[in-house]
Amino acid sequence: MKHVLDRPIWSALATRHQTFAEGGALARRYRPSIVPFAATAADDVDSLRALAGLLPPGETAVLVQAHEIALSPEISAISAAPLVQMVAEAPMPATSDERIRQLTKDDAEEMLALASLTKPGPFTLEALSLGDFWGIKIDGRLAAMAGERMKQSRYSELSGVCTHPDFRGGGLARLLSVFVAGRIAARGEVPYLHVYDSNEAAIRLYESIGFRLRSKMNMAMVQRAE
Repeated sequence: MKHVLDRPIWSALATRHQTFAEGGALARRYRPSIVPFAATAADDVDSLRALAGLLPPGETAVLVQAHEIALSPEISAISAAPLVQMVAEAPMPATSDERIRQLTKDDAEEMLALASLTKPGPFTLEALSLGDFWGIKIDGRLAAMAGERMKQSRYSELSGVCTHPDFRGGGLARLLSVFVAGRIAARGEVPYLHVYDSNEAAIRLYESIGFRLRSKMNMAMVQRAE
């Protein structure tokens, strides 16, 4: 039986994030300035061709889905990696910490710099349009952050979790992950996330705060032929 998170990008763009979508009934993508994610409704020939039609020559996009990624002849995979998708099994408790504050557009440049350094996943200056982000600053510097990205019916994705190398080892990623997941759960939604299956430390961290494996996932960065 298909699950709404088997095609998380499509499910988001077809529901709660449809205002950020380009495309139609067969293929959609987020506006590239927000996040380079795209998806098809299915893996049939028409849907794959519709996806190719959304990408200008030379432009790249990221696909994520539970089953093997299929591509049309016009598109090639530049890179690919296995992910795991984890879901909070039980409601996350609300937590607070006086160091945590909501990040705003004024923090966008510093957020982008932190994401570029630590590479938690695709991140742009417009990431804040998808959901709230929260951070901890130490001595005026953004030490760690976490936020929300894709949203589907009943689900919100915990994303952008990262800590500056100068401040690692202090439990900041754990604290912010619990905080953001608790905010999602307080709205009656289920927190979920994606992580590279090779990142054992992150997987152990998320397991320790109540996330469990829902599905193995496939990720590919693809490009339309010039």
